[in-house]
Amino acid sequence: MKHTVITTAFLLSISLMVHGDFSLPQTTSRQLVVVTAPGWSATTGHLFTFEKQEDQWVPAGLQDQVNLGRNGLAWGLGLHPNQTGPYKQEGDGKAPAGVFELGTAFGKYNAVNTGLDYQPQDAGHYCIDTETSPRYNQIVHVSEVGKNAIRDSTEPMRRDIHAGDHLYDKGIVIRHNPDNIPGKGCCVFIHLWRSAGKPSAGCTTMEESQLDTLLAWLDKDSKPLFVVLPEKEYQKNQPLWQLPVL
Repeated sequence: MKHTVITTAFLLSISLMVHGDFSLPQTTSRQLVVVTAPGWSATTGHLFTFEKQEDQWVPAGLQDQVNLGRNGLAWGLGLHPNQTGPYKQEGDGKAPAGVFELGTAFGKYNAVNTGLDYQPQDAGHYCIDTETSPRYNQIVHVSEVGKNAIRDSTEPMRRDIHAGDHLYDKGIVIRHNPDNIPGKGCCVFIHLWRSAGKPSAGCTTMEESQLDTLLAWLDKDSKPLFVVLPEKEYQKNQPLWQLPVL
């Protein structure tokens, strides 16, 4: 009788066929921001940073507690393959889980210390969260799109002016739902928190000095990625997606 030796590589190839062929080496990223949470319903998590050195992910020094959505996590739309389980929907109060590109930094200041592209915001900037709008999930300015385009949006980008808080004084766009599919979740950012342990409507939030450190470290030329997963999902996907070992 002929016996078949089942190798680790064979098992990995089968798993990739089942779960989708994706791994970090397929990207050109050299910076990684990782957030893990105790479970899908967790409203807080822990953030780690990594940079690639000689094809290895090594810790970049920043570790911090962060807040997540008030209803925990659900799968988002990003670089990762399709998953089984609940996906983020508009207004569900969940932060998107998965692997995402990081976009521009933004804030109320003329400039901040960051290697990302930076877009200052004024009273006319809105992120459109109206599902029927052709500008859904896009940051626009009323002077360019007109008052009717922002009429039903509840996401002014200068919250200090319109909402009386400072959550968007500094932030980073997480490129969840990059195709702007209506109803699949919009306006997802890393931004300032209200306080430790106070969850968000679906963003990742953190303390200001730590966000300043993150902004200063990030470099657009390093193609930074953002990974957020429950701990068990991270452990399961770590070898498949070749994520850093925590």
